[in-house]
Amino acid sequence: MSRQKEVGFGNSKSISVENQKYEILPAGNIYSLPALYDLAFGYRNYEEEVEFLIKTHEKYSDFPAKRILELAAGPGRHLIEALKKENNSVLHATALDLSPDMVSYGKDLATHEFHDMSIFSYEQGDMRNFFFKTTFDSAWILLGSLQHMTTNHDVCSCFQSTHAALKKGGTVILELPHPRETFSMGECTRNGWEVPLEDDKGNKCGELEIVWGDEDDVFDPISQIRNFTVSMELKYHVQKSNLHTPQSVREVVPMRQFTAQEIHSLATQSGFEVVAMFGALDSRVDVKDDEEAFRLVCILKK
Repeated sequence: MSRQKEVGFGNSKSISVENQKYEILPAGNIYSLPALYDLAFGYRNYEEEVEFLIKTHEKYSDFPAKRILELAAGPGRHLIEALKKENNSVLHATALDLSPDMVSYGKDLATHEFHDMSIFSYEQGDMRNFFFKTTFDSAWILLGSLQHMTTNHDVCSCFQSTHAALKKGGTVILELPHPRETFSMGECTRNGWEVPLEDDKGNKCGELEIVWGDEDDVFDPISQIRNFTVSMELKYHVQKSNLHTPQSVREVVPMRQFTAQEIHSLATQSGFEVVAMFGALDSRVDVKDDEEAFRLVCILKK
């Protein structure tokens, strides 16, 4: 499955960088480079996706999503959008991520959005083993973050911690690559896209080139783990005094490919009921639709 369908090549969203100053490390773990990561996934339509997340929770739960938890939340864009959204039920959002750099970056983003930071909290922690004194109405695991759980033990630990954090009747909304990718993994393909960068006048001043999986990647059909080559390179056409020099990072990230039946079995084992599956963060896309389905979105209920 090419990532092209997800990203929408030719329709990439331009990102303004003129007044944004990114503290980018010269090399290292991709999740220690939150600014690059944030730019790379800037194509996501957070407004529409959050609309789906909130409405889907309301459809399958008996109460509104007032308190939301997102695991491996990265920059926290979905949670920030949920809190900004008018006329919805969300009163408080909590983010969790293992990377201290992501936590710091997400807090900074939220600080610029909200005068009252009591509505948003960001904690550093492991999605396999966490505890909160409060409970949540809905938990989100998006952007394939569960793929970092490469063993069944990891997945069950994550699900069990999430189960404990939810109210009875609460939901988990899980977004993964479509299983079609797993069954076409005989040969790994190169998945890449480009994010145009604009200055404050709207002129293109560069691009961020992203590769998320390359044709030389190794896929183990027994463990269902693909060693994803991840690279990001930030290029400016004209160097600005307030912009950093071009930056790049490249590393290999082991990620597990899941099937729908695996998710069903592991979720049930952890105390959840799988109440629905979709082929995108869009209720109109059936998970079995060969043309439109490009994600595996599972709705779990406690």
